[in-house]
Amino acid sequence: MKMMSCKDATRLMSERYERTLALRERLSLKVHTAMCKGCSNYGQHLDVLRQATARLREGDTGGER
Repeated sequence: MKMMSCKDATRLMSERYERTLALRERLSLKVHTAMCKGCSNYGQHLDVLRQATARLREGDTGGER
């Protein structure tokens, strides 16, 4: 199996929030992020941003004023 590019990996990281990835896509992404620190960090940042925007949509700003 050919190693996926960072461009393909980041595209799949975004698409996984819109659709269910195929098994082959999930496995390729997992292998890539295990070997690529930049894409691993990118994925973590996407998760944090997604959680933050979900909290904002729900009206939870995380702090009291």
